[in-house]
Amino acid sequence: MGAPATAEASEGSAAAPRAAIAELRTGVVTAHRAALAAQVALQRALWKRAVGTPLSSNAVRVRATASIAVREDHGTAPVGVTAPVGDRASRAFVAAREGAFKPLARTTRTELDRAALESLTAGAVAEVFGPAYRRDGVEVVARLAGGEPLALISIEAIELYGGTGDGRVVARYDGAPDAAARQAAEVFALFTGMHLCLSGSTLTAATEPLRAPSSPARPVGQGCSTGSAVAGRVAAHRTLELIVSALDLVPRPHITGTASFSAGEPGLSVEVTVTEAPGAGVGPGEAVPNLLLNEFHMAHLARGDQAIAMGPEFSEYTGVRATRLPTGGLLLVDRVREFDGARGTLDHAAYTTEYDSPADSWYYADTANESMPHFVYMETSLQAALLMGYYAGPTLTQPGTTLSLRNLGGTATVLRQVDLRDRTIEQSSRLLSTTILPGSSLQTFDYTLSVDGTPFYTGETMFGYFSDEALANQTGLDAGRPAPSWLDENPTAEVRTIDVAARRADPIAPLCSRRTLALIDQVDVVDGGGKHGAGYLHSLRPIDPADWFFARHFHLDPVIPGSLGVESVIHAVQEWLLDAGHAADMADPVFRIPADIPFSWRYRGQFLPTDGTVELEAHVKTLHRGLHGVTAVVDGSLWKPGLRIYEVTDLAVELVDRRA
Repeated sequence: MGAPATAEASEGSAAAPRAAIAELRTGVVTAHRAALAAQVALQRALWKRAVGTPLSSNAVRVRATASIAVREDHGTAPVGVTAPVGDRASRAFVAAREGAFKPLARTTRTELDRAALESLTAGAVAEVFGPAYRRDGVEVVARLAGGEPLALISIEAIELYGGTGDGRVVARYDGAPDAAARQAAEVFALFTGMHLCLSGSTLTAATEPLRAPSSPARPVGQGCSTGSAVAGRVAAHRTLELIVSALDLVPRPHITGTASFSAGEPGLSVEVTVTEAPGAGVGPGEAVPNLLLNEFHMAHLARGDQAIAMGPEFSEYTGVRATRLPTGGLLLVDRVREFDGARGTLDHAAYTTEYDSPADSWYYADTANESMPHFVYMETSLQAALLMGYYAGPTLTQPGTTLSLRNLGGTATVLRQVDLRDRTIEQSSRLLSTTILPGSSLQTFDYTLSVDGTPFYTGETMFGYFSDEALANQTGLDAGRPAPSWLDENPTAEVRTIDVAARRADPIAPLCSRRTLALIDQVDVVDGGGKHGAGYLHSLRPIDPADWFFARHFHLDPVIPGSLGVESVIHAVQEWLLDAGHAADMADPVFRIPADIPFSWRYRGQFLPTDGTVELEAHVKTLHRGLHGVTAVVDGSLWKPGLRIYEVTDLAVELVDRRA
């Protein structure tokens, strides 16, 4: 599938990508096997564990990279290093953990004097925190300390990932401790931009005594990035420390936390909820005028009330296995800005969505790439494309039928290399067709991603919605026939092994994917092997049912994201390039996704939590040496036990010297 992408042959038919999608459309088989009841039970258990595990149980470890310092538990001691990121300005920050709450707006202001607090009591949020807190169509009604005297004197520190990882506020106050605690939590809610989800919304705050006696409050400033400077400023005043324990947009935007006090007052639990105006709707097009869907709806589509996310017609899908967006750190679309289509019109639609990619996103910290990892390119474009195809209503044509969403394949091309940190990605997508079949539906899309109006990524894809019956007989890419790996067919091949896990264990090992993106542990290499005779890579990794991505993709329907399968092949190629010494003479080697090399993928199955292993192979197709580095192009496959289910063609990895 897709146009050839080699050093020798770069020209292909302009119709090749569309022909590839047509092949998917006509050749798709009802080829999925799943123990669906077991999936749901397992997902519920994983979900409970994911939301119930205290982050502070992790040990604090720090890793310095070319761009950031990563705290692996995001505990009580934020750290950072200042270093250039590409051609962007130097900065220091703490990377978010996967699944951390993503603010709707950002500010560099983390201290507030009395005048700023008084401005917040008047609703001047954008005037205090900056223009990012002003959105078209959002009426800001939320007020700090609404209905009660302002007890806070100042905010000495606001830490987005402080405390146990969800946030921390240090404040001086004069007045009732419970009022001060509520107001500190309200400041944090405004700081995260939660009120921007619901136009005309207000803040509702409540406190209650902690059920267990609180431990004595630690000295304010201890173990935090503000350190002794904060402690010195506030030591002579009554102070409180708010540790945020949870933030969420479901069922309504809210934060919870605990407040402790320097003067020994009993600790309090605090909750602040963003509440819509009486009688106001919160569904599509109602939460904010002139905006069909925003972050609030995305969160509900991922794991909440589908009637809120998509409209009342979708209410039957709430709380059951159904089509959803991923959740947590894999939710990679934020807003629907324009929609030229209508519910029930399934043959065409055009729409524009947006995704904000903060520089502190977990995937920048965990990737070996210079910038955004390849799987995020895939996920954000596919989620944006699929979103409004689902909104159009193909599943509504088969009421009462449980339908699971699966991507079937596509083609994509990076048009230019761009650093996407702190950028808003505009996703322009089109629904091209919908085919309704008994027990399933197929939809095709094309899409283009842009930054500041200039495209950088484009592609086409197909999704399928499958009933339980359609998923019952998974036959893979080879119609159920055996498809052994090249290594199995060549058992006498001379194999050497790259110990990826050992390299990853070295905290200063360069160009190494880590933590959530530790997708392979070793690579078996046959130099000069493979179907092209240019090199062969093989990897086998056990599946742990507790792997983080099962709780994210999807709620009540856990499968490994296909994009992470593609990413694992990329990691194997990256490790091979390093092991072969291609970075040895580079002053500043970096991995990039090369431009103008189309690649394609096909999926005919899914990796379940119970599948045991993921096996992959890559056949090196070409290795092109240029002035500044090398580009490898490979074809690859992935197997679950006994079944080949993923295939990639012309997947490219670039290793270059950034200083050359």
